[in-house]
Amino acid sequence: MNVANFKVDTKLASILGENYRSTEYAIKELIDNSWDADSDNVNITLPEPLTKEPLVIIDDGSGMTEKEIKNEYLVIANSRYSRKGERSPLKKRIIKGRKGIGKFAGLVVANEMILISKARGKKTTLRIIKEDLLKSKKDLERVDLPITVEDCSFEDKGTTIILNELNENFSFPDEETLKQLLIIEYGRKDDFSIKVNDVLLDVDDIPGETIQTSATLNSIGNYSAKFTISTSKKKLRQPGLAVRVNGKIIGKPTFLGLENDEVIPKKLLHKVYGEIEANGLEGDVTADWGAIIENSIGYKELIDVIAPQIKDALSKTYQKEISLQQARLQKKINSELSRLPEHKRNFAQKSLDKILRKFYDESEDKINTIISVVLDAFEKDEYWVVLNEIDDAEDSEINDFANALYEFGIAELSLISQQASSRIRFLKYLQKLIDNPNTLEKDVHKAFEKNLWVLGHEYSLMTSNESLNSIIKNYTDKKYTGERANKRPDLLLNQNIFNKYLLIEFKRPSHTIVRDDENQAEKYRDDLNEFIHNEIEIFVIGGKVDSKIDSKYTQESIKLLSFSETVSKAMNQLNWLLGELKSRNAS
Repeated sequence: MNVANFKVDTKLASILGENYRSTEYAIKELIDNSWDADSDNVNITLPEPLTKEPLVIIDDGSGMTEKEIKNEYLVIANSRYSRKGERSPLKKRIIKGRKGIGKFAGLVVANEMILISKARGKKTTLRIIKEDLLKSKKDLERVDLPITVEDCSFEDKGTTIILNELNENFSFPDEETLKQLLIIEYGRKDDFSIKVNDVLLDVDDIPGETIQTSATLNSIGNYSAKFTISTSKKKLRQPGLAVRVNGKIIGKPTFLGLENDEVIPKKLLHKVYGEIEANGLEGDVTADWGAIIENSIGYKELIDVIAPQIKDALSKTYQKEISLQQARLQKKINSELSRLPEHKRNFAQKSLDKILRKFYDESEDKINTIISVVLDAFEKDEYWVVLNEIDDAEDSEINDFANALYEFGIAELSLISQQASSRIRFLKYLQKLIDNPNTLEKDVHKAFEKNLWVLGHEYSLMTSNESLNSIIKNYTDKKYTGERANKRPDLLLNQNIFNKYLLIEFKRPSHTIVRDDENQAEKYRDDLNEFIHNEIEIFVIGGKVDSKIDSKYTQESIKLLSFSETVSKAMNQLNWLLGELKSRNAS
């Protein structure tokens, strides 16, 4: 019997254990090694709970000789990627093992790891006991690891890993959790099959509702389809439905045209994972087997049957999420709609419903930006030119009527983009005003007064009025007279339909906001409570905020802002919206 050695610190194995959040993730790391070794098949046998049985992983990859185990496998942090390039030698797979520490995954899961590898007529067995490594007072490269070599058939190849004495600090490996983890990573690999306890990974192993259907079509004969609507937060790799003909997957997974359906948010569409098997399409496959011929009657018939089933399953699975999102936003929508003439509200609501579906699962801040811009655009008269054309076309030829409806959609997106672009132009001019050293408080006051959307979507509905202006005038006339007249602040008091108040103190853009400004703002609120009994939120806006002010010690209801940062944030939101409208409309 020979010996082999590591070449790292003895504590490395325990440190590396922190890289794995669970037993299942550590096992996946070992499967990644099988992938890198060009395996076709991997079989994982999990022990029965509460038993002393080992966990066994067997692959039919390239295997390793004694020399490769000693000079490559046992060299820590020397990854296969760094040794042999970014692709595997036989199947040209992209290498997953890039850190050179995957071999420690076995020692994370268990106290003993036995590696048996067959290659080129030799069977090499290596035994590693974690406890011996950790207890050793020697450097790891001086710890002898027993390794034996014997003859085997030249046809035999592959690697077996046996893990004994599973780590009691980890939860016992869960079969379903492991399957879900592996199907998301490897489920689309046509030349890499994985069995867990002798059961092949399948669409069923994606968490979520699985739908299975089969029937006969006149054009292609029998077909079967099986797909899952994933409920996992983890992103699916290659979502969609793979089409399999005579056991071979044709081209890339497809969404069967549902990507063009305005009702289905694209983020939801990427929750679909499954396969269609239709051997009757063999005559409709391109010569390279890379795609289905575009004008295939059989394929179109298949899509017409399966696409509605997927759409229905998506709606049922995620209706609750969509409804909850809509409920959160409806109050905001209703308040925004109230500013439109009643005859426009129905059209605006429908437009919002359609657009928000496209932006499903975006942050609430971004959604609110969309709502604000969309409804501002709806106040434009151009809409009603298009709607009048629809009215005129309603009783004419169907084609003219359809074209008029199409034009409405173009006008809708165009006006939203136009509104966002106009706001961006405004912000650029506003920044010029701020950058001018001669700009005074009254100048920025005038620029902001009718454009409070700059402060954020939640302030776009706030306005001032004669009553509020009178309160500020009477207050400042009373407080700032005589010698204090030159200290008179520039204040703007606003209110929304929910009786929430916002007080803004404008400083000149050359002014740096300090802690005294915050204290003064608190004094304004105390004084104004004589006239207003609801809570007042306060913004103090100036050139910049003193870096010595720690926001942790600033009252939540008082915000100290710089003009430039405020404009920059508004600009970023609008640029994001324009980019999304362009990309989503194009797709």
